[in-house]
Amino acid sequence: MKLALSAALLLAAAMPALAQQGGPVVGSVTPRYKELSTWLTQTAEQVPESLYPFRPNPAVRSLGQLIGHVANAQFMFCAAALAEPAPKNPDFEKVTDKTTLVAAIKASQAYCDRAYQTSDADAMKETKLFGATLSRLGVLVWNATHDGEHYGNLVVYMRINGITPPSSQKSN
Repeated sequence: MKLALSAALLLAAAMPALAQQGGPVVGSVTPRYKELSTWLTQTAEQVPESLYPFRPNPAVRSLGQLIGHVANAQFMFCAAALAEPAPKNPDFEKVTDKTTLVAAIKASQAYCDRAYQTSDADAMKETKLFGATLSRLGVLVWNATHDGEHYGNLVVYMRINGITPPSSQKSN
């Protein structure tokens, strides 16, 4: 009984913090998204522009194309999670200059930050993505997963070029 009461009190004490993240369900996904999006921004900022065209193999995207691809995808995923049309942007995967790509990744993350503030009730509502019907929460999870997938690509690109990725730097 005391254990149940203690657990209930801890949960009640945590509710204001969880509510700030959109609720406990959305709030459970948000920290991973925030961590990955921070690392993606740090990568875009830290890698010299001279390495933006780098690709370890001709069959894969360049470092700059990966950053542009993530920006494009975040706008798409988070628009679906917000149940609104995606903002009209250029295809950032075709952009080659660092300044524009850093701004694009930051803008896509600011847009997604709104989606990760979605209430749990709204997160359970259906939305469409790639012709499929799924929950808005599913889209938020997919976005975070996609960010992690491509951050992993970027880690390899950085390591090949002797750069310590943000996730391995001592400040993290």
